[in-house]
Amino acid sequence: MKLTGKVAVVTGAASGLGAAIARAYANEGARVGVADLDAAAAEAMAAELRAAGGEAMGLGMDVTSEAQVTQGIDALAAKFGGIDILVSNAGFQHLDSIADVSFDNWKRILAVHLDGGFLTTRACLRHMYAQGRGGTVILMGSIHSKEASVSKGPYVVAKHGLLGLCRTVAKEGAAHGVRANLICPGFVRTPLVEKQIPELAARMGLSEAKLISDVILRTTVDGEFTTVGDIAEVALFLAAFPSAALTGQSINVSHGWNMG
Repeated sequence: MKLTGKVAVVTGAASGLGAAIARAYANEGARVGVADLDAAAAEAMAAELRAAGGEAMGLGMDVTSEAQVTQGIDALAAKFGGIDILVSNAGFQHLDSIADVSFDNWKRILAVHLDGGFLTTRACLRHMYAQGRGGTVILMGSIHSKEASVSKGPYVVAKHGLLGLCRTVAKEGAAHGVRANLICPGFVRTPLVEKQIPELAARMGLSEAKLISDVILRTTVDGEFTTVGDIAEVALFLAAFPSAALTGQSINVSHGWNMG
């Protein structure tokens, strides 16, 4: 049990990548805070983990709300005795060109990814520093933390920003035994990506099959989507890694789509 005795909080954990990571952590002995904008869905996922023999707490949380983040993280720490692992995963995407995107949509995307990443990281760091037993911060970036795509400007900017946050936390947290790393998935067939496929196909005048083979997966080494299981395995590896030999890093999980 790689995470026995650890307390983890995963945002955006009611579905997709977050749910897979929450399950992986619970299976390895962590007590898990399941945080999600949908409070009922967060509690349902926590109940699933408890039914499987784990310890979990559902947290309704808007990661752009300073009050909700602080209160949720404090409540989890009080219930389970601290915070050892953060996975800041909550996110969404809006497709539009920079010339056409509304300021409201720009701000919404940056708020969820960057403000959410900052607020959850800050709240967890305060517990990690005070506890004196170190910890690990895992931010969910993207291959778009390193390269751009058309129609995804706000998302690209936000994901680039998370790389800077990761590196800063790695340097500042080192004195407290806190590590920080960024996971950079390629295309994972989550509900978010399923929604993008018809939108992108329509924008580019392609069939969905052509979009997948000739655009989305064209530069992978094997024409395969990354899976939620792949991301959960990397998140588990980073959470259990024992030293600061691995900190401030951005790890691509993309079937070779980006090798930088």
